[in-house]
Amino acid sequence: MKRLFVSLLVSLPFAAAAQAPQVVAVHALGAAPKMDGDLAEWGRDGWVKVPVKPALEREERAKFGLEPAGDRNVTGDLTVELKAGVAAGRFFLAVRYPDDAADIRHREWAWRGEKYQRENQYEDMFAVRFHMAGDFDRSMLTTRDYKVDVWLWSAARTNPSGVAEDSTHHVTTRMLESVAEYEMKGGPVIYIAKRRDAGTAPYEMLPRPREKKGERLVSFEPAKATGSAADVAAKGAWKAGHWQLEFGRALATGHQDDVAFKPGDRLLGQIAVFNRGSAEHKSVSEPLQFDFSAVR
Repeated sequence: MKRLFVSLLVSLPFAAAAQAPQVVAVHALGAAPKMDGDLAEWGRDGWVKVPVKPALEREERAKFGLEPAGDRNVTGDLTVELKAGVAAGRFFLAVRYPDDAADIRHREWAWRGEKYQRENQYEDMFAVRFHMAGDFDRSMLTTRDYKVDVWLWSAARTNPSGVAEDSTHHVTTRMLESVAEYEMKGGPVIYIAKRRDAGTAPYEMLPRPREKKGERLVSFEPAKATGSAADVAAKGAWKAGHWQLEFGRALATGHQDDVAFKPGDRLLGQIAVFNRGSAEHKSVSEPLQFDFSAVR
């Protein structure tokens, strides 16, 4: 278990007065897009500009007694362009955002002295999450109880396979075993359960090699995704200072660990951008409302 102490949790950066979520209209597409990271077929119209900012600002981290973030969040403030649509019974999401370089190496094993140690470099990543149950909050450090469906694309680990990492996150103050714990000083403990969907994930992390096989070795190997873990297609391409991503999944998979997209509904969600960063070292949007009212 992981336990972090934070003070005045209710005052952490997302406790300001609630604002109406930004709407992302879901269009009826003429045809299913090819999942290749080339957004040309998405056209010029219908894009929504979504601002993201660091999840925990440097000043806020100091104010609430959290460890310094240093320079690990290099994403900062930027604008992400989104366009969503439905075709042939599948939901598609196109994403475009600026990034000065494609970071496609992730925590490699480096030979130092007499053993391998993990490097600190991280790949670029992008996440989108959708409300499944409970009282949705834009923060994971909250006393609200809610559950979300999370899709995570990563430039090194998942992009080669064309399948995003698919999981559920459950945030609660009810005690859970074998999960991350975040404890307020003088307040409740926040439990965050992150569960991969059933099946085989698109990659597997490798243990530390015992014998020297080179100065640097990859820390993971691709795997054939199966079951519910294989539901979300995702592919990215870096071009001219931008990442271009495409996600696709059946409207309803029939799996209990997946949110169901229903024509006519409105569904809360959120996005996050990781520029060679991880954990809380990311930039996030305010809540979004994916509007399926144009889909029949």
